[in-house]
Amino acid sequence: MKIAVIADIHGNCVALDAVLADLRGAGWVAGDPLVCLGDAIQGGPQPAEVVGRLRELACPVMMGNADAWLLTGEETGSETTSDSERQQMDAVRDWALSRLSAADQAFIAVFQPTVTLPLDGERRLLCFHGSPQSFDEVILPTTPEADFVALLAAFLPAIQTGGHTHLQQIRHIGGSDSFFFNPGSVGLAYSHQQPDSVFHADPWAEYAVLSAVHGSLRLELRRVLFAVDVLRACYHNSGRPYAAAALAQYPV
Repeated sequence: MKIAVIADIHGNCVALDAVLADLRGAGWVAGDPLVCLGDAIQGGPQPAEVVGRLRELACPVMMGNADAWLLTGEETGSETTSDSERQQMDAVRDWALSRLSAADQAFIAVFQPTVTLPLDGERRLLCFHGSPQSFDEVILPTTPEADFVALLAAFLPAIQTGGHTHLQQIRHIGGSDSFFFNPGSVGLAYSHQQPDSVFHADPWAEYAVLSAVHGSLRLELRRVLFAVDVLRACYHNSGRPYAAAALAQYPV
């Protein structure tokens, strides 16, 4: 059994297509297990295209905080934003909604908070966005052990996977033989070690493949380059507000 795990596409279908091509090159075919951990649509220049691709894949999709905000406009997280940042976010949200049909929005509305997938024998993979209890929870390598265990221990013995932080990682859950992993971000990978005054996105898409064979588990954290020039053209041609600011994240 192999399960491909993707997360945080953020409206970047160029990067998603690079991941799907990489998977096909490794022998994956349509219909093989794949799960998306949420934050799929909002942010980038291709919201409708990503919805279309997810429909074709017919895979489980978790509800992410950005997906929920896209539909409702209600901020549930603890991050503070300035008035100018809020204005920009609202303009991009309005544009994205204008690109999505009523059927597209209904498709997003049934994204799930969690999904459990079989691995082998009695082992299961529990999938979510932030944590099993909230898509706003943040799990980092630096999250204190007590806090980390408090978020996940109740859901053992499942292997657990979440997105949200755009950071590939793997971490054992307390003293158990289970672990948590984050596949990274398909559509907006970036280094967390940047000064506050600079934000550069990486020119690659991140994802993971979890394999369960003959009682053994294998986790691959993968990166695949995508065509940044094609993404740039998508921004230029999309009509998305503040496209220049988004493009500045990918320096020439």
